[in-house]
Amino acid sequence: MILTVTLNTALDITYRVGALRPHTSHRVSDVTERPGGKGVNVARVLAALGHETTVTGFAGGATGRTVRERLAGVPGVRDALLAVSGPTRRTIAVVDELTGDTTQLNEPGPQITPAEWGAFLGHYEELLSGAAAVALCGSLPPGVPVGAYAGLIKSARSTGVPVLLDTSGEPLRRGVAARPDLVKPNAAELAELTGSHDPLRATQDARRRGARTVVASLGPQGLLARTPQGHWRAAPPTQEHGNPTGAGDSAAAGLLSGLVEQLPWPDCLTRAVALSAATVRSPTAGDFDRAAYEKLLAQVSVTAA
Repeated sequence: MILTVTLNTALDITYRVGALRPHTSHRVSDVTERPGGKGVNVARVLAALGHETTVTGFAGGATGRTVRERLAGVPGVRDALLAVSGPTRRTIAVVDELTGDTTQLNEPGPQITPAEWGAFLGHYEELLSGAAAVALCGSLPPGVPVGAYAGLIKSARSTGVPVLLDTSGEPLRRGVAARPDLVKPNAAELAELTGSHDPLRATQDARRRGARTVVASLGPQGLLARTPQGHWRAAPPTQEHGNPTGAGDSAAAGLLSGLVEQLPWPDCLTRAVALSAATVRSPTAGDFDRAAYEKLLAQVSVTAA
């Protein structure tokens, strides 16, 4: 079982409009709702790849109930979310069908009480006992300590469970110092962490700060990986156009599944890039175009960096 932690779960709502124009009214051509948050998206992709997956984090209020109802319909994903008093957030993605661009609006999330956080820590320890790996993903809701991921990483390491960390800002900085097995920042998050806008230098610096392996997302240019076994760049054959929401989460799922399956790093990166590009072709976050993914697996370029 692979455990994904989404402390700030969400109900992802996607609106599609013919053309998005400020200061005007719009007719929405299509609306989709699905359980979301980075770790939930990762879990959905892992399950689609054939991995048994458990989702934990928080869910509260009417939105939280909807998230759990929708999560029950996802094959291969087990719901281990904890109920909290505050309402789960919503995220709104508005897709401009004319340009393909997406505008994202993210609510902050519920206020987590000290008692709720304490209950989660005990719950997490129990789930770790059956986990082959854990993914710690996304933002922290209000009330959760900024060093939360660092503590969760230390708990996983103490039980021998490999950890992927995918977050940003101060939670990323503190989490990296706790020595996760893998971090997956994007270029902006990596620059904020290290102070360097040179991805090669920045990935090296992130490893010095504690991460065993750093895989940086370079957007349409693919991934840059610095690992104990070597350094690689992986790129899709062409730049994909569509909805990029969730593409990074699919890449994280590809990396984590490869880690669990003990694939060589070039194969892990190929899978991650193919999944990310296939997700851009999908209309909603946390899903990917299966036919595109299988075709892209043979087209991703991996070279030494």
